[in-house]
Amino acid sequence: MRVIAGKARRLPLKTVPGMDTRPTTDRIKETLFNILQNDLYGIRFLDLFSGSGGIGIEALSRGAAHACFVEQMKAAADCIRANLAFTHLDAQAEVLQCDVLAALSRLEGQAPFQIIFMDPPYGRGLERMVLTALSGRNSSLIDEDTLLIAEADRAEDFSYVEELGYEIVREKEYKTNKHVFLRRTKEKS
Repeated sequence: MRVIAGKARRLPLKTVPGMDTRPTTDRIKETLFNILQNDLYGIRFLDLFSGSGGIGIEALSRGAAHACFVEQMKAAADCIRANLAFTHLDAQAEVLQCDVLAALSRLEGQAPFQIIFMDPPYGRGLERMVLTALSGRNSSLIDEDTLLIAEADRAEDFSYVEELGYEIVREKEYKTNKHVFLRRTKEKS
């Protein structure tokens, strides 16, 4: 795994040994960031279920002003910190080693993130839990311009998002997984 483009281009990233994380492949990461490339400069990026931090680090390398990484597993959080130090992007980053819902609660009150990316373990309904936690009009972490991206198994059903106040704006499928791009539904005047 490596940083594909930007300030830290071509630098290799460490990954967590074993099967506890599932790093996004370079090919899928490149496709994702080709989609996002015009929306990254100067933004706040939130990387949930960060694993080894490859997605948030790519966002920083390509011009994001700040990235917050949320990872519960100590070995993975340590790996993110090591990767941030190695790529010299640590001054623009914050790593929270805790449960994602606890992190969202801790971050509440901060300015909105422009992009929120999540890659939770598949098949546990964690995407829905995060979207529910951020739904409604009372979270400071998202606004109508925030792009939420879920990396999920291809079979994962997102038909519930409308009832939570989101709309799917794009879906990109790969062999075994997909990226679902969502925004908060705009209020009708």
